[in-house]
Amino acid sequence: MRTNVFFPIVAVLLAVTGTPAHHSFSAEFDAKQPFKLTGTVTKVEWTNPHVFFHVDIVDEKSGATTNWAFEMGNVNALMRAGWKRTSLKAGDRVTVEGSRARDGSPLGNAATVVLATTGERLFTAQGNN
Repeated sequence: MRTNVFFPIVAVLLAVTGTPAHHSFSAEFDAKQPFKLTGTVTKVEWTNPHVFFHVDIVDEKSGATTNWAFEMGNVNALMRAGWKRTSLKAGDRVTVEGSRARDGSPLGNAATVVLATTGERLFTAQGNN
């Protein structure tokens, strides 16, 4: 009888304290706000549930630099799509296409990444683009 009570209590505690959440594409990004940005990679984070990379984007009009974060698919999906941990690294010049964050922050859901040095077009293993 004691175990019958234990599991529901654990489930409630996990729900109350929170577990890592996975968001839907449309909750955070707007497919009606596409972007195409070119800049220099500053950091790549190979983590789950999504790989992120950061790029310094220079505004052509003001000259101001903004560091953008771009979300891609998960590590396994990227590996299956042909990515290696060395495919993208700090210092690489890239052009990124995708959808902007709904809140207007410098965050995007990347659909493709084009490497300036080789012209290689890499797909980001996101099912939402």
